[in-house]
Amino acid sequence: MTTELTHESTLRELATEEGVLRYHEAGQGPPLLLLHGSGPGVTGWRNYRDNLATLSERFRCLVLEFPGFGVSDPTDRHPMVAAGGAVIRFLDGLGLQQVDVIGNSMGGIVAAQVAIANPDRVRRLVTIGGIGRNLFSPGPGEGINLLMEFTENPTRQALIQWLHSMVYDPALVTEELIEERWAQATDPATLAAARRMYGRAAFAAQRAHAAASDAPPYWAMLHKLKARTLITWGRDDRVSPLDMALVPMRTIPDAELHVFPDCGHWVMIEQKAAWESAVLAFLTRKDGR
Repeated sequence: MTTELTHESTLRELATEEGVLRYHEAGQGPPLLLLHGSGPGVTGWRNYRDNLATLSERFRCLVLEFPGFGVSDPTDRHPMVAAGGAVIRFLDGLGLQQVDVIGNSMGGIVAAQVAIANPDRVRRLVTIGGIGRNLFSPGPGEGINLLMEFTENPTRQALIQWLHSMVYDPALVTEELIEERWAQATDPATLAAARRMYGRAAFAAQRAHAAASDAPPYWAMLHKLKARTLITWGRDDRVSPLDMALVPMRTIPDAELHVFPDCGHWVMIEQKAAWESAVLAFLTRKDGR
C-alpha cells in the first residue's frame, strides 16, 4: 500500500547551525535534490508536488525549501546569496555525498553554482528555464517586470498578471493557485524578503554591484561545470526567453537542450508528462550514453 504524497506526509525538518531547513521527502533510491525558483508565493512543494509521484518511483526525492521564502528559517543574508550555502548544509546534514539535482529558474542557477564549486557532489543536473542570459530579447523580460511591479505594489490583480506571464495556457491560473500564492506572497516577512530581491531599488543595486565588481557573472563560469546537464525550456517562456539558453547550451561542456512547445516558464507543470519522461530518461541513462 502506497502512502499518499501529501504536503503533511512528506514534510521534514533538518536542524542546522543557521536555523531549521524544511523539505519534502518521497520515494527510495538514488537521491534527487529538487530546488525551487523564486517569485511571489513560491515554495518547493508548489513547484514540484505534481511531479513527485512519478519521480519518486525511481528516486529518493528531496524538495528543499530555500531560506527567505517563508518556509525554512530565514538567515541574515540575501535569499539568493544564502541559497547555495543552504544546499551544502542540507546535503551535509543528511549525509549525502553526491546527488542528482533539478533546479527551476533561480534553483537552476543555484544548482549550477553549487556544482561548479563542488564538482564531486552533483552527478547530473537538470535545469528548467532561467539559466543563462538574454542575447536577443530585452532584459529583464516581461515576467520579471511584472514581478517587480507586484513586489512594489502587491495587489491581487498584479499577482494575477504575473501568474499569467508564467504560463502559455491561461487556464492554469486557477482561483486555487491565485489564493495560495496570494496568502504566501503577502505574508509580511516573505514580502520583505521579496523586496530585497525584486524591488526596483534592489535590481538597480544589483546592476551597480555587478558593474563595479571584478568577479565574473555566474553565466560566464558555466564552462567549468563538470556535471552532465539537461537544460529544459518552454518555447513560449516570457520570464526567461528561450535565447537565454544559448550561452549555457554552448558553454556547459556536456549539455543537452530540450525545448517544449506550447509551454511557458513552469515546464514541469505545463508539460508535466513530457518533461518527466525526458528527465527520467536523462537521469537513468547509463554513463556510456
